[in-house]
Amino acid sequence: MTGGAGGDGLLVVGVDIGNSTTEACVATVGERGTDYLGTALTRTTGVKGTPDNTEGAVAAVRRAFDDARRARPGLGSAPHVVLLNEATPVISGLAMETISETIITESTMIGHNPTTPGGSGIGVGTTVAIDALSGARGPTIVVVPPGRDFDDVAAEINDATDRGVEVVAAVLAHDDAVLVVNRLHAAIPVVDEVGAVEKVPLGMDAAVEVADPGRTVRTLSDSYGLASVFGLDPDQTRQVSPVARALTGNRSAVVVRTPSGDVTDRRIPVGTLTLAGAGKTLHVDVDAGAEEIMTTLARVQPLQDATGEGGTHVGGMLAQIRDTMTDVTGRPASEIRIRDVLAVDTVVPSEVQGGLAGEVSPERAVALAAMVRTSRSRMQVVADRVAHELGCRSEIGGVEGEMAVRGALTTPGTAVPIAVLDLGGGSTDAALLDRDGACSAVHVAGAGELVTKLISSELGLDDRDVAESVKRHPLARVESFFHVRHEDGTVQFFADPLPPHVFARVVVMTPDGPAPVPTRRSVEHVRAVRREAKRKVFAVNALRALRQVAPGGSLRLLDFVVLLGGSALDFEVPDLIADVLAPHGVVCGTGNVHGTEGPRNAVASGLVDAWARR
Repeated sequence: MTGGAGGDGLLVVGVDIGNSTTEACVATVGERGTDYLGTALTRTTGVKGTPDNTEGAVAAVRRAFDDARRARPGLGSAPHVVLLNEATPVISGLAMETISETIITESTMIGHNPTTPGGSGIGVGTTVAIDALSGARGPTIVVVPPGRDFDDVAAEINDATDRGVEVVAAVLAHDDAVLVVNRLHAAIPVVDEVGAVEKVPLGMDAAVEVADPGRTVRTLSDSYGLASVFGLDPDQTRQVSPVARALTGNRSAVVVRTPSGDVTDRRIPVGTLTLAGAGKTLHVDVDAGAEEIMTTLARVQPLQDATGEGGTHVGGMLAQIRDTMTDVTGRPASEIRIRDVLAVDTVVPSEVQGGLAGEVSPERAVALAAMVRTSRSRMQVVADRVAHELGCRSEIGGVEGEMAVRGALTTPGTAVPIAVLDLGGGSTDAALLDRDGACSAVHVAGAGELVTKLISSELGLDDRDVAESVKRHPLARVESFFHVRHEDGTVQFFADPLPPHVFARVVVMTPDGPAPVPTRRSVEHVRAVRREAKRKVFAVNALRALRQVAPGGSLRLLDFVVLLGGSALDFEVPDLIADVLAPHGVVCGTGNVHGTEGPRNAVASGLVDAWARR
């Protein structure tokens, strides 16, 4: 990396301690200008703005010296000064709560979606154990327990059919559906992999549906289809509608009706959020949804504090954030104030209580991010420790927001007034530098971690690393051992065969090759979930944050907006934000600090620039 002028000036290092990463920039500052020599990036050690940051800051400085091809501090080369940002602790927490839960008592209905069903069509009849086929009367659905060989099962069904028994479908414990169907005299729909097959009620009305390859069930995933199959009245149809929703998108399904059972859809109390600010205090039920929460928040801006109802999920989350800040600042929890919240509506797959095969139903949920910011920083302690470790002078070089915009100004094509959006992990930060040199900054809750949590929950991944990979990389579908179809429809061929474990799977195209996503959803569905999660968090927060720093709250008075931070490197977030800002006539794009560093190192470079100006 090169700067404006070379020379033998003073060796200066800027260090930006962030929530997730710590960045450093080495430069020489002399009469002929500033020459930027090298940069580095490490993980932040400890909570931002605490003495634990020392280790990460020292490591970043040493790596920056390596990048600049200078001897590390203490080994023959020492900087004149190390400049640290005024890193105010910003702690964010996340909570996600399902608002409703489908409960099926006494196994009234069972839905299932194995990967290897056999046959096709729908069969409606009475459930009968395979050992009792000889006495079956009328349309019969055979229930086969574990331990039965597929050859024997097929032979017994064929014998029963030859004797006049009307076998219309079968339910198996093992994954033998295709093997059984291939040996039957007459094909019937067969669903397998029912782990709790021994709990399937016998002698009850039931329906089995298997769709043709590439299609999904139509009758059993429709409330009126269920009503037609089982002769339900309007009240019963209303009760079983959650079952139909649970089966939507499945290739196969089993539904058993037991007259003694019932279906209920009950509300789960998730707690009340109390928002205080602007001389008023308002209460809002979390289960009212994200829109109602954010509308209430707007009525109390600027927010002074938020509390959750005791004994509830939201109350526990906010209490945990306060406890963390108490550990960071030494202040009692009663003095910690929540400064911002972000609520997001989402849908999560919830297990149907009472089902026999891990049935899930899409249920409405609310994700909540909360943030607390304290004015009591312990950065001077960090500066003193950095100075001791490196054997040089160290000081607080400037406020983070102002340094970020100064660093962003090195992006080609920008000028004051300029605003920056720092897209981090827990919070989205905005700052504005006007023509008079005045700087204003704001932090709002919600950023990359919330997006990851939304993707993980909505796709039912239960794996943060997989969700993070889905967030960061494009998707594809492996259609053969030698080619994939990307999410944009283009096809890519490979000279060497792809690994067997990714065949016919939805994958993320990582730099190390395709990695499977553990979902039965289509590429289109996964892509829609990913983009919607980013829109709900980054696009919404971009507007929220910029309106708070824009003159008079008008986005049209902003000229340049520069995106900074790790999430600005995302392959689609910059476009999403640019799209929402386009109607306001704002020039928006990803920062390129010094024309070489991309959206990284803005604060560290701004610290050096500010020191050079002084």
